[in-house]
Amino acid sequence: MQRLGLSKYLLIVLIHKIPLSPFFWVKAEYSKSNCCMPKNNRSGKAAVINDADFVKIRKQIKTDRYKLLLDLAWYTGERWGALLQLRVSDVYDRNGRPKEVLVFPAIIRKHRPDGTADTVEIPVHENLRESLSKFDYSSNTVWLFPSRCGTKPITWRNAYDILRRATEAAGLGTKGISTHTTRRSLVNKLRKNGTDKAIIRRITGHRDNKGLDPYLEVDIDEIKGAIATL
Repeated sequence: MQRLGLSKYLLIVLIHKIPLSPFFWVKAEYSKSNCCMPKNNRSGKAAVINDADFVKIRKQIKTDRYKLLLDLAWYTGERWGALLQLRVSDVYDRNGRPKEVLVFPAIIRKHRPDGTADTVEIPVHENLRESLSKFDYSSNTVWLFPSRCGTKPITWRNAYDILRRATEAAGLGTKGISTHTTRRSLVNKLRKNGTDKAIIRRITGHRDNKGLDPYLEVDIDEIKGAIATL
């Protein structure tokens, strides 16, 4: 069977009024906006980066708001979708001071196929506390990352575009970095530091190692070290 390109597929859809497949709709949207899907280059997995790459990307982000978003992602490992739904009251106390522990309620976190999700509590890292202390959040909205209208948070797409441009400006555009990179990087950094999987699962919200293990990545230096022990 001959495979159709996207343009030919869309032409046939228009002529014959065929319902557009969701897959091709997504592909068309990404093509229209010239947006790459970096995880595809890594068999569906976002790249894992180190501290140096994180600093490079952060330097290319111009606004304090998006720098804070990146910091939250880096030091909590939470998904960006949940981070964008944070309210000011989730992060700061009544006196405007950063909280000691950030609570990500189940309702804003990604749900499992069975419809469940767990609330996650993450102690605030000292570097993140510094960023939160310096951040001048808006008192005119409940959202930590409000949209221009202020009645809702910014969209994931807006946040992704900021990350993509910063990544490219940092010279890391071909590395396969996505919004999931911060989560995978945290998991792998904790693993290399010797953190028990049970503790990592408490941070990520995974119920078992079956959900956590796909995040783990072994680099060439670890393989060399293993071989050297033979």
